[in-house]
Amino acid sequence: MSEASKSFFRELRDFPSVEILAANPIFEKYIEVLSRPVVVDTIKSAIREMKSRFRSNESVGENQLESHIIKELQKLTSLQLTPVINGTGVIIHTNLGRSPLAPDMFKDAVAMITGYSNLEFNLLNGKRGKRGVLVERLLAALCETESGTLVNNNAAALFIIINTLANRKEVLISRGELVQIGGGFKIPEIMTKAGAKLVEIGTTNRTSITDYEEGITDKTRMILKVHRSNFVQKGFVEETPIKDIAELCKKHNIICVNDLGSGLLSFPAEVKIYDEPDIRESVRSGADITCFSGDKLLGSSQAGLIAGTDEYIRKIKKNPLFRTLRCDKISFSIMTQVLSSYLNGTQNEDIPIWKMITIPVTELKERGEAILANVGDKDIVLKATEAFLGGGTTPDKTIPSLALSIRPKMQPNRLAKKFRELPTPIIGRVENEELYLDLRTIPPEKDSYIIDAIMSLVE
Repeated sequence: MSEASKSFFRELRDFPSVEILAANPIFEKYIEVLSRPVVVDTIKSAIREMKSRFRSNESVGENQLESHIIKELQKLTSLQLTPVINGTGVIIHTNLGRSPLAPDMFKDAVAMITGYSNLEFNLLNGKRGKRGVLVERLLAALCETESGTLVNNNAAALFIIINTLANRKEVLISRGELVQIGGGFKIPEIMTKAGAKLVEIGTTNRTSITDYEEGITDKTRMILKVHRSNFVQKGFVEETPIKDIAELCKKHNIICVNDLGSGLLSFPAEVKIYDEPDIRESVRSGADITCFSGDKLLGSSQAGLIAGTDEYIRKIKKNPLFRTLRCDKISFSIMTQVLSSYLNGTQNEDIPIWKMITIPVTELKERGEAILANVGDKDIVLKATEAFLGGGTTPDKTIPSLALSIRPKMQPNRLAKKFRELPTPIIGRVENEELYLDLRTIPPEKDSYIIDAIMSLVE
């Protein structure tokens, strides 16, 4: 940069034009990623801000202007969706896209989503067909219930269930289940927006079957049970089982809805995690409707799955709002394969999260030792740690794991930032002044990349 460009502006007319700045080669890489209109708009905004500072008698130079523009463009570029390596030890990481999809399943879906398909076309009679018929059959079979359908996420599922079946009616819910889910969405707000009159029963820590029964009036249409998937209660607590609630609902001819959230079908025998309710247990216990997420423990794409009584599912699908919440062909294609995998009993081999969950620690140890053997005398050790399922599921339960524990000469947060700045960012966690890279959530095929990253970044 020339001496002139380092000098401070003396008048407003000294500021360079948008066109001149946009032509600067230093912005070319940002134009490739963000497009010229977005870069130009960022430049305009930066010029306005710097002129405002200038009017406030603040010294402003061209190098400051360029630096400010680059900083803003870097912020925008960092928002672009990009693959990352998850070294946090959180398997269903909401901030990192929740459950990863199986590459083979996505490859099979490519033909359906990059060209035309029979999404709403009946190949037998050549007429218009219905969307998602096969997925719904698979879902009903898997959940062992009469019928099923899906919308674009579980919050939408809960919304349309209440709006269809309990609009302007009373819906009973325990005070201990008035939870807030990710992104600031609160169950009470979803319920009221869906048209229900929310009736709180019991207390924060204890709700008995008597509390439910005493809360029922002639205006009660539904009892809603919500699984507290992202926190736990301990001590002097009481929670009414879904089976008891379902029996009470049948007695009073009202609807029993169970929002399970996490979407668990069953844990493999080798995974010693208990107390997480599963979908088929809910159905067998008598819940009329059970809803859950597709991209948590089911290991599929984002969706809200609804399983239950055919009468109620039909009503939900006739709701005009159903079209606004429906899934697209990508979700249908992926979900068909995932549900089929469960029905065929191959989910532990087919679905990435179950591969991660069931990897033996001995296998992690072999990988970790191989990595250490390739990074020389870096101050790194293998350390026993605990991985989390994540996604708001079983918050107090962990899975034994192993992590590369890096003891950097620099501040660990600074090293973590350097790992995040790699072409394929590596996301670790800082703990006890060390940077941890948990091997349970790092795919084995990324081990060579981890080695290269360590060699280039760790002193």
